[in-house]
Amino acid sequence: MISSVLAFVLTLAVLVVVHEYGHYRVAVACGVKVLRFSVGFGRVLWRHQRTPDSTEFVLSAWPLGGYVRMLDEREGPVDPAEQHRAFNRRPLLQRAAVVAAGPLANFLLAMLLFAAASWIGQDEPKALLGAPRAGSIAEAAGMRAGDWVQAWSWDGNAWNDVASLPELREQLAEAMATQRVLHLLVSDAEGRGRHPVRLDTERLGSPDLDAQTWVRLGLGAAFSEPVLGRVMPEGPGAQAGLQSGDHVLAVDGEPVSDAGALRDRIRAALDHGVGRSMSWRVLRKGQERTLDVRPRAAEDAGQAVGRIDVMIGGQPQMVSVSHGLTVSLQMGVERTWSNATLTLQVFGRMLVGQASLKNLSGPITIADYAGQSARTGIAPFLNFLAYVSVSLGVLNLLPLPMLDGGHLIYYLFEGLSGRPVSDWWLKQLQRAGAMLMLLLMALALSNDLTRLLGPH
Repeated sequence: MISSVLAFVLTLAVLVVVHEYGHYRVAVACGVKVLRFSVGFGRVLWRHQRTPDSTEFVLSAWPLGGYVRMLDEREGPVDPAEQHRAFNRRPLLQRAAVVAAGPLANFLLAMLLFAAASWIGQDEPKALLGAPRAGSIAEAAGMRAGDWVQAWSWDGNAWNDVASLPELREQLAEAMATQRVLHLLVSDAEGRGRHPVRLDTERLGSPDLDAQTWVRLGLGAAFSEPVLGRVMPEGPGAQAGLQSGDHVLAVDGEPVSDAGALRDRIRAALDHGVGRSMSWRVLRKGQERTLDVRPRAAEDAGQAVGRIDVMIGGQPQMVSVSHGLTVSLQMGVERTWSNATLTLQVFGRMLVGQASLKNLSGPITIADYAGQSARTGIAPFLNFLAYVSVSLGVLNLLPLPMLDGGHLIYYLFEGLSGRPVSDWWLKQLQRAGAMLMLLLMALALSNDLTRLLGPH
């Protein structure tokens, strides 16, 4: 919990400072006087000002954002000697550049973070997949346990190498969100028998990237041997005589392909909410044994599932993924662009009702992911920062009042009409924008609590 909070605070600090610095740097370059650069809102905890005429840098009590306050005649009287340094007096293109600089700084940061993570490298699960879920799109496409995905393509002709399972999942997420067919080039675990597979992701019927959509896609998790780990005392597994290190060969006479398939068999082993007896054949210290295992009933996401209170699955095969500096920089640009376009597409689909508003995440989910990635290592945390930076950049460019995108729309109107938006309209739009932002924040927080507490 503490690590998640610290990682969340660090995430906010980095993204806010970079975003506001973009505004600040371009404002100064355009000759605008910047009065205050604040990280956070509310009561000032720390301040620094080199001279009475220079920018005041402050750290405030509530670190959920920040702002750059510029000299502006609309916000108070301005000394005639300094009117030329007021933001509202600058040419239209300069004002637009100052506003756009914040989101653009987030995109630049994301490029550098993606590049740094790629250059540093990390151990990631190999794109060696477990058994697809029964009745899923992946099973219908012919995917099987132990398939190694080596490349992907949109058209089945131009192929792109797959370095690891996380990289594959990125492409799957894009295919699901955009409802495009994804072609995969797969082989067995040793690389033999390479053949193309077509995943008809448009058949999912929903672009939501929630757990149920991933289940319908059904592509297996990382392949893992069906080996038992820790056996909880007094649990159904312990009562059946299962031991750590047992290799499960078959259940009810059917061979077990991998740990994922075994977990699915256990989850489904209920009859009218009561655990059903299962005959397990296991290999223990070179000898085969047959054991009777009866799962207990448990609830998961509102559904009754079987549990045996045993850790299942060995360590997935890992690969070291890293790239040279030039390739990493290129990948940073490409991943920033692809994630920005994907995020914008999801926002657009939510706006027209083609995607669920459940895709919105708030501070609780972000803090949880921040903590998880920070505990995994420096490269995963850099990737996480990059993803959030892209999302922040796209969010701020949306044409909504109170956001940078809303101000750019005002400037577009001014450029086309030759006159600025009237004060009356500005006030009305600001009020509407404030209400909309509050609703979005409440919805994101509600989604966070639903994910945390589960449906009730």
